[in-house]
Amino acid sequence: MHDNFLVKPTPEKAQEVQRELMSAMAVGDRQAFEQLYRLTSPRLFAVALRMLRRHAWAEEVLHDSYITAWNRAGSYNPALSSPMTWLTHIVRNRAIDWMRGSDNQLDELDDSMGDNDASDNDEPLQRLQQDSEAKILADCLAHLPAEQRQSLTLAYYQGLSHGEVSSHLQQPLGTIKSWIRRALEHLKSCADL
Repeated sequence: MHDNFLVKPTPEKAQEVQRELMSAMAVGDRQAFEQLYRLTSPRLFAVALRMLRRHAWAEEVLHDSYITAWNRAGSYNPALSSPMTWLTHIVRNRAIDWMRGSDNQLDELDDSMGDNDASDNDEPLQRLQQDSEAKILADCLAHLPAEQRQSLTLAYYQGLSHGEVSSHLQQPLGTIKSWIRRALEHLKSCADL
């Protein structure tokens, strides 16, 4: 029924295809769910991995997110957001819940015990360096104009395409691309990257 969705649609057509799949999913169409997963999971996995920084955790969050999407498909409103934006918010919220939860602390302990590549002496130095780099980046982000910071955040932390950022912020695509380019140039010079 949805075999035409297996071909990668053009960016303009992608939202329409995803909306149709969401509608079919809302009435229990498992094939539509599978196809929506194939179309969207690589980008959503990247969002989860960027937030959690652990492959296993990102996989777990992605799995939970799709279960949530399946259960809530009937509540999706295409007038409020694109399917990818809606799914990205689910993944982002699940990742935040995961980071706040206590269930993952045992996993973290198990993971750290299994790491034989890093020596105990290097870990504090690496953490200090990462914290220092994160502080520099946060300071640089704080000095960006609000529209550039918001565009960059939507694109790189929530995994939205430039077109989706344009729709979300209701600004022309060229403006969004300029804001993101200027923001990246600022970060590069500010953080000495």
